[in-house]
Amino acid sequence: MLADHLPDFPWDLLQPAAKLAANHPAGLIDLSVGTPVDAVAPEIQAAAAAALDAHAYPLTAGTTALIAAQQTWLAKIAHADVSALGTIPTIGSKEAVALLPLLLGLTGNSKVAIPKLAYPTYAVGAQAVGATVVLADTPAELTESVDFVWLNSPSNPTGNVLTKAELMSWIEFSRDTDTVVASDECYLTLGWDESPISILNTQLIGGNYRNLVALHSLSKRSSLAGYRAAAISGDKEIVSALLQARKHLGLITPTPSQAAATAAWLDEAHALKQREVYQNRRTVMQQAFRSAGFEISHSAAGLYLWLTRHEDCWTSVNWLAERGVLVAPGIFYGEAGAKFIRAAMTETDAKINQLRDRLM
Repeated sequence: MLADHLPDFPWDLLQPAAKLAANHPAGLIDLSVGTPVDAVAPEIQAAAAAALDAHAYPLTAGTTALIAAQQTWLAKIAHADVSALGTIPTIGSKEAVALLPLLLGLTGNSKVAIPKLAYPTYAVGAQAVGATVVLADTPAELTESVDFVWLNSPSNPTGNVLTKAELMSWIEFSRDTDTVVASDECYLTLGWDESPISILNTQLIGGNYRNLVALHSLSKRSSLAGYRAAAISGDKEIVSALLQARKHLGLITPTPSQAAATAAWLDEAHALKQREVYQNRRTVMQQAFRSAGFEISHSAAGLYLWLTRHEDCWTSVNWLAERGVLVAPGIFYGEAGAKFIRAAMTETDAKINQLRDRLM
């Protein structure tokens, strides 16, 4: 069974703290998983509703309108040369992350490089095909050849942003070694203290996307986590091969979700409004956690604060749970996170304001 080769689901380990936090007299403030709480924009809901008579099979490749919308966003926000790349929809970004090693043809003889602090699904995708996971934040840290590399900027969990020079070092590595590099850019539009750069940006590589792909998502940008709407874009040959495999496996974004995604990719107004909501919550959260003795590390972009009091992460988790606040322990993201916690900006404004009262 595949499950026999995978680690325990990390969030199951958080249940005792979750139960403790839920018992707080004033209720639970959940900053752990990071699921959106804000309403989907009315125009996006309307687009999905108009596509509910979805009696025919949807296109794995996405409708013409959806692909055009993705290309418009990629050109405007990622500053990509859309004439030189391919793009297809995915059923959310987690599915694409987990299955990419399989769809790329990696095996038990393959090696996958991931950041030292990383979204756990990067490792899960490698483990699903029996590949070996190698930890590296720069090409210079690789002491052995690898077959595939994951980048993540802005980072989940830390909010760290890769610089142009850091991205270029990975691009040059990809070209020198003929290695596929995938950049997870799901929080690209949530830059606070720094402005994230897409690996597809023409300033970095012109229009040469060989062996490079990027993932983008509407889950947080547009509060569409429940729609499972994302995209993978880049090297035309790779995207074409992924599409063929996805056709065989039935990995198809449902018609209403494609319609909603089309509207979402094309509209920046709702995304900017949502960004402002997160920015305001971030300000309150920074003040609240600092008042409780936490230091904020990185967190220059993205949806999370990466926090430490220089104690075991579970000590911090339980201290906060006693106050009805649930966060993610840093150990979920790698050994380097053992003294950190991650707090998501995805709670209601009312709950975020309660956080300030409970911690200050």
